[in-house]
Amino acid sequence: MVAFLLAGIALVGSPGPATLSLAAAGAAFGSRRSWGYLAGLIVGLIGTMAITASGVLSLLFAVPGARPVVLALSAIYFIYLAYRIATAPPLSDADGDRRPPSFAGGVLLSLVNPKGYAAMAALFSGFVLFAGQVALDVAAKTAILTLMAVTVNIAWLTGGAAITRLFRDPRTNRAINIGFAVFLLLSVVVALWL
Repeated sequence: MVAFLLAGIALVGSPGPATLSLAAAGAAFGSRRSWGYLAGLIVGLIGTMAITASGVLSLLFAVPGARPVVLALSAIYFIYLAYRIATAPPLSDADGDRRPPSFAGGVLLSLVNPKGYAAMAALFSGFVLFAGQVALDVAAKTAILTLMAVTVNIAWLTGGAAITRLFRDPRTNRAINIGFAVFLLLSVVVALWL
């Protein structure tokens, strides 16, 4: 259990597409306005866990030609997301009209996140919490990882919201946005490479 918890914290809490986009949302829109996106990320992550634990992902990748198509669609979505982050305008007092990332956007990001699948595959296949009781083992891992993800994502969102004031200066805003976008794309590349 201790090894599972340590691996879970490292894999769920490390920077990746979901956490970086959540920090960017917190910085651009504040914590309160980004809660829907956070909820979507969690729901999507639970979906990722279900897809991984059930073996559906392995079946999909067994279909000839499916893997490159899935990876290409994921790459297109992340490039779009990085573009949106990089080109977001500086904050102003009139920003109450701008829409923060949506619940659906959070679900979609989690469901196409290669780091999420790699992490869940490692955690679900690499550890046995309840030998001989597959359903209990999967349920326990899902519950523990969901609690970890909620805690870690709240920290990333809060951390992003803490730098909101930097987003009011146009030059600083542009530099931070481009940094978030580059790190988002790099995190995807690293996840695919591993």
